[in-house]
Amino acid sequence: MSTITPLDTEFKRGLGLYASTMVVVGSMIGSGIFLVSAEMGRQTASPGLLLTAWIVTGGLTLAAALSYGELAAMMPRAGGQYVYLREAFGPLWGFLYGWTLFMVIQTGTIAAVAVGFARYTGYLLPWFSETHYLISPIHLSPGYAVSLSTVQLLAILMVALLTWTNTRGLDWGRVIQNVFTTTKTGALLALIAAGLLFGWNATAVSGNLGDLWRARGATPLAPGLDATTAYGVFVALCVAQTGSLFSADAWNNVTFTAGEVKNPSRNLPLSLAVGTGVVILLYVLCNLVYLNVLPLDGSPNGASILDRGIKWASEDRVATAVLTQMFGSVGGLLMAAAIMLSSFGCNNGLILAGARVYYAMAKDGLFFRKVGNLHPKYKTPVLSLMVQMVWTCILCVSGTYGQLLDYIVFAVLVFYILTIVGLFVLRRKHPDATRPYRAVGYPVLPAIYIVMALFIDVVLLLYKPQYTWPGLMIVLIGIPVYYLWSRRPVSSRVATTS
Repeated sequence: MSTITPLDTEFKRGLGLYASTMVVVGSMIGSGIFLVSAEMGRQTASPGLLLTAWIVTGGLTLAAALSYGELAAMMPRAGGQYVYLREAFGPLWGFLYGWTLFMVIQTGTIAAVAVGFARYTGYLLPWFSETHYLISPIHLSPGYAVSLSTVQLLAILMVALLTWTNTRGLDWGRVIQNVFTTTKTGALLALIAAGLLFGWNATAVSGNLGDLWRARGATPLAPGLDATTAYGVFVALCVAQTGSLFSADAWNNVTFTAGEVKNPSRNLPLSLAVGTGVVILLYVLCNLVYLNVLPLDGSPNGASILDRGIKWASEDRVATAVLTQMFGSVGGLLMAAAIMLSSFGCNNGLILAGARVYYAMAKDGLFFRKVGNLHPKYKTPVLSLMVQMVWTCILCVSGTYGQLLDYIVFAVLVFYILTIVGLFVLRRKHPDATRPYRAVGYPVLPAIYIVMALFIDVVLLLYKPQYTWPGLMIVLIGIPVYYLWSRRPVSSRVATTS
């Protein structure tokens, strides 16, 4: 029996099953679960369809994670998904993923999470405000400006701090990840327990769960189309995935750190399955709490939290509205603290994992040569972390990270589809490769994922073009960049390990 690629030997393998599971959970749980159900409620228009949208996301995420488990156990290399695409389809496809990850998927997510952390810090310390500018907006073109507010400054400082701690060795990043992920998971469990035990609102429960499927106040998805027809329900379920899939994304980050996982053939598949399963269960329960406390429907001009409901919660802060309804003004403070905690732990995992992809690209001669070096003492990709930090900070001050994240949801799904297609390709190309774990339900479950994800992408192309075509363009721009980079002299492209 043979393996496709040898194991990484330059990294310290310091992530056990618990730590690698914490990378999965910590990277998934950010701020999305506290916000996106409002927009999803407007799109789906019924409690039953809202819950179905989250269950569809859960099914897709688990199916993908189980499929990735085989690839991760088979190729436990730094870079994870980049390596799988490279081995299945060639270096161009690996590069396109790494390019998109660097340009917006990873760095844009880190920037958005950092700004979310800073916004909620402003709830506790009002000096941090998006309108408190240290450098006023400089408009470079219509709708585009750079600035430095106190919120943006705090976001940059957060990214810099977590980047620095991750340069000091894997143990620092692992401890921060374990502590913050364990704490924020406990906080989310506390929210769920409090909402189910003490947040019972008979009117909301009767209206939501007693009339589960009736569309109420359906928001048009397109001219003449909403969730009141069979086709409208299908479109609503697909479009709503923009929010739920974003909230459940980043589960694959543990594959980027595969070179540092102990007993990877066992721990990588287990951490993917357990981590995604736990988070999806928490997300569904969290939405049950929302429906337990607040009515789904309401008015955007409602005078009270109950009048606005889930769909029209102030600034889409559903979880804040739920806690305020349950505990009064102290609920807002609790929610702010919870989101700060969640965001800090989430960004640590994202920063730790993302740098490993650019390191792997540099080792292949497809990124700056020195990015492929490790610190001689700490065995961390220091320069890769620093390059990631610089671009992330630029996105923080540009103010465009939110738009870029919306644009890239489509492209993220494309790469998930391609990677799972790669599972079939590699089974054919390398039938004798060592596979310590084989994907559960193969070939049926991976095939179902591919078909369902393709349906979602096609619907997003048709009904959310503002979120799809720009993201596709970012991916396509990577093609000429790849050919320009690959034409550089080999001596300037191939990295060396220190």
